[in-house]
Amino acid sequence: MINNLDALNAVREKARKAMNLRLERGIKSSTEFKDIDIETCRKQVLVCGGTGCTSSDSEKIILELQRELEKYNLTKEIKVIKTGCFGLCALGPIMIVYPEGSFYSRLKVENIPEIVKAHLIEGKPVRHLLYSETIEDDKIKSLSQTPFYSMQRRIALSNCGFIDPENIEEYIAVDGYKALYKVVTEMTPEDVIKTIKDSGLRGRGGGGFPTGVKWELASKNQSDEKYVCCNADEGDPGAFMDRSILEGDPHTIIEAMAIAGYGIGASKGYIYVRAEYPIAVKRLTIAIEQARRYGFLNNNIFSSEFNFDIELRLGAGAFVCGEETALLTSIEGKRGEPHPRPPFPAVCGLYDKPTVLNNVETYANVVKIINNGANWFNSIGTEKSKGTKVFALGGKINHTGLVEVPMGTTLREIVYDIGGGLPKGKNFKAAQTGGPSGGCIPKEYLDIKIDYDNLVEIGSMMGSGGLIVMDEDTCMVDIAKFFLEFTVDESCGKCTPCRVGTKRLLEILNKITSGQATMADIDKMEELCHYIKANSLCGLGQTAPNPVLSTLKYFRDEYEAHVKEKRCPAGVCKSLLKYLIMEDKCKGCTACARVCPVGAIKGEVKKVHKIDDSKCIKCGACKATCKFGAVKRI
Repeated sequence: MINNLDALNAVREKARKAMNLRLERGIKSSTEFKDIDIETCRKQVLVCGGTGCTSSDSEKIILELQRELEKYNLTKEIKVIKTGCFGLCALGPIMIVYPEGSFYSRLKVENIPEIVKAHLIEGKPVRHLLYSETIEDDKIKSLSQTPFYSMQRRIALSNCGFIDPENIEEYIAVDGYKALYKVVTEMTPEDVIKTIKDSGLRGRGGGGFPTGVKWELASKNQSDEKYVCCNADEGDPGAFMDRSILEGDPHTIIEAMAIAGYGIGASKGYIYVRAEYPIAVKRLTIAIEQARRYGFLNNNIFSSEFNFDIELRLGAGAFVCGEETALLTSIEGKRGEPHPRPPFPAVCGLYDKPTVLNNVETYANVVKIINNGANWFNSIGTEKSKGTKVFALGGKINHTGLVEVPMGTTLREIVYDIGGGLPKGKNFKAAQTGGPSGGCIPKEYLDIKIDYDNLVEIGSMMGSGGLIVMDEDTCMVDIAKFFLEFTVDESCGKCTPCRVGTKRLLEILNKITSGQATMADIDKMEELCHYIKANSLCGLGQTAPNPVLSTLKYFRDEYEAHVKEKRCPAGVCKSLLKYLIMEDKCKGCTACARVCPVGAIKGEVKKVHKIDDSKCIKCGACKATCKFGAVKRI
């Protein structure tokens, strides 16, 4: 039990001594760490234990590491730590060896004996297994010097991939629970709320409502009970920011929620996390139990009169439960359906009591703001969008993963400087932000400074932070259909505009992609979009037409090509594809006929072959097989 500053500092110093090799983050070569205290161990090996790397067998790599270290009697000299996500998800499984910071990527179990013998015993990093961008001539750079990391500013993600998320003392070593102590012993609830307001922190879950204002509203409403809730539902396709924070740094969410509880006068908190996040659920469970054991949760925190505790609530994966009123209804054990607002949750929320609800990334900034001050956070970002934003960078991009950049960073910098551009030298076509509620940003806005207001101005939105990159081979009509299919499946069905309207929209999109639509259908679809936006009950229904409206606005020519010419310019919509064998190039080799799965190609040896359109299933096997380029897709 830690109940005073001396006890907290004692644990911090002890943990820092154990982590000393990692705490020297700026080390670039072996000569620079000769004076580090290595009493506890000679090297520390960090292996990613996030969802992505775990799915690529990082657990087996950890077991093999431990077996090899035991074989050489090195378990006391070399410490193996399982962390959260490092960010470069496409390179998993990932391993970093400290103190030199050597970064190994795409590891296999069979690579471990070589690394142990050459690197951990002989001191010679295995260069062919290192991430290529860390190798420069004879030097091995630290990960922070690579393009992917050098332009980032990690605040919400600062501990992810660096600490053991299942060890509370490692969190304390990086100033964990220092902010909670400061709040409880030195600040009034009004001071806490003023600090968050002055910082300019806005909600990172969608609309960007000012966090301090929300807390202030809840604090001013008198009640015998108040609640602090965390939205860890994260249902957007391609979004995994919140999951990675929960997996890599769960204590920062617990500490932030306790700070919010102190600020608004609440004694109870709930974390609503989807059950499909088993690693996050496990680590949150461990973290809550540890926080209670150390006295950071429950009664008389830091020997004060402040009491606060947290419970987990597992969601069943309904997208609508990302909407705040539906989420709170689900916590109560009822069907997750949205309710009209006002009243807002800060006035009448969980169990009809004043409730603060923020998402994971929002809370991940709170501790840093308390420790560093409102002015520090306020100095980062743009005039109306302060701080940083975490994006889940995916799609047609070389460096898939999590990035955290200051608000105001341009889309071009994220895609090309951090993301490494598009594979195979393809041209950038668009980026989709905000998931099913967002919109597509065309190439003419590559230099837009990304913040809440700029994205809304061009017909998109920040959303939770999914950023999907699309290249020249992407059909924008198909993209709109993809997101609308998701919305139709996930609609709770409570209001007619969303339940019926989105289905009618999808029917029109299916007509367009199958070549059966008219220009009148496009006009009807646009009119229906505006009706759904104006009349749906909750924010999810109101934003459901955004992918359709934004693609109509910037890529209307593609819609018209589908309708007028019965042609998909990107060659994606199968119903509009046609394959033709060019007579001047066909050699009659029969390769295309032999590979066709439905026997749609006929012809004799050494004579021109033909495709029977009535049988062709547009699989493209003939085009891929032909050595002479005789098969053309039109």
